[in-house]
Amino acid sequence: MSSRGKKFLLKSVVGYPKDVIGLKLLGRPYVVGDEAFEMRSYLDIRYPLQDGVLSEISDRDIEVARHLLTHVVKSAEPGPNDEICAVIGVPARASAANKALLLKMAQEVVHTALVVSEPFMVGYGLDKLINTIIVDIGAGTTDICALKGTVPGPEDQVTLTKAGNYVDERLQNAILERHPELQMNVNVACAVKEQFSFVGTPTEVASFEFRAAGKPVRADVTEPVKIACEALMPDIIESIETLLRSFQPEYQATVLQNIVFAGGGSRIRGLAAYVKEKLRPFGDANVTCVKDPTFDGCRGALRLAEELPPQYWRQLGDVSGS
Repeated sequence: MSSRGKKFLLKSVVGYPKDVIGLKLLGRPYVVGDEAFEMRSYLDIRYPLQDGVLSEISDRDIEVARHLLTHVVKSAEPGPNDEICAVIGVPARASAANKALLLKMAQEVVHTALVVSEPFMVGYGLDKLINTIIVDIGAGTTDICALKGTVPGPEDQVTLTKAGNYVDERLQNAILERHPELQMNVNVACAVKEQFSFVGTPTEVASFEFRAAGKPVRADVTEPVKIACEALMPDIIESIETLLRSFQPEYQATVLQNIVFAGGGSRIRGLAAYVKEKLRPFGDANVTCVKDPTFDGCRGALRLAEELPPQYWRQLGDVSGS
């Protein structure tokens, strides 16, 4: 999202031709985002930010990330003389080395960059900066943050590596255990997840059309979907409980009323009721899911950038540039 009103969503992938035929089909040295993913059959697909930070540290990996960020900035349509300031969300417990590497690459593309915890951005956008726990279920990581009226420190945040991609893998395996004849990969599993994901009691039968030996076949995958989605929950519940105990005792009942789920994983049906029930031993909880999982984090980052000029950014996180 930009201050000019531009907003868009794209897959954080970059594709490169595998050979001269791929180069002829593509007609350019690389392609970024959803377009690259759609052409994946003849491209080498790279995920430079697979876990929310630079996945490797070789020159090639930095180049891939640079191609991605350059494309994002260009897509935001800045003016020729605009000073570009970027707020980049990273996992709650991203290491100092990861953040430094991301900033080093970013300063080649933008004038000033700030890396800040993704759940903190969500909280800032929702005006929930005190006595709140934000749970951001993304693709590569689930990030959980206790907001106590200050910039959260490492002790206030948890990063789990079980998130959307983990659900896809668990779902693929669970379906193949029951239906080994199906032609499955993580892309098919992701499509099933996005259509039927739920925890708790199912409200519908998850019936999906697959392929078996090249022919269409419909299968009931309700139980595999439940197993895969609920595999996320024990670590999330345990982390919420740990962060809840980190608040002063007189605030804990209030915190229970302010547990917010964000990110793509917040679309899982039955999530709020499931978590509320699991937290019952701690008291009555109010668990909500954000209204716009796609852009609520971006909206918070943009609001932060507009309300706090870049000279104050160093108080919020790591900064590069002027």
